[in-house]
Amino acid sequence: MILGIGSDLANIDRIEGALARFGDRFRNRVFTEAEQRKAEGRQQVAATYAKRWAAKEACSKALGTGLRMGIAWKDMAVTNLRSGQPVMHVTGWAAERLAQMTPAGHEAVIHVTLTDDHPWAQAFVVIEARPLGPPAAGG
Repeated sequence: MILGIGSDLANIDRIEGALARFGDRFRNRVFTEAEQRKAEGRQQVAATYAKRWAAKEACSKALGTGLRMGIAWKDMAVTNLRSGQPVMHVTGWAAERLAQMTPAGHEAVIHVTLTDDHPWAQAFVVIEARPLGPPAAGG
């Protein structure tokens, strides 16, 4: 079952401006060390940050809170599998909120997709609750 859906559109030039203006103060407030390493290792640094910004906004919306109620930017982080598929991780208050949303007997799975086409970066997040245990015998 779907527990939450969120989307966000971020302007890459706006993120690039924040990076130029605030530098490490901005990076360290919003992005985890792993996210920073990923972005700084890419050719399109600002686009990589913008996609992760959009993913955090989309995740906070899917959690039903937006960026309020104690949720912090770094409570949500995007990494990538070897295949390149993005994966959303939640900690802190975001993880607590996710646990509250998840029905008993289920596990929460966060799906995230990212894209960019200058000057826009976009993210969608869907939070799914999957039943725990073996599938029911069917007939």
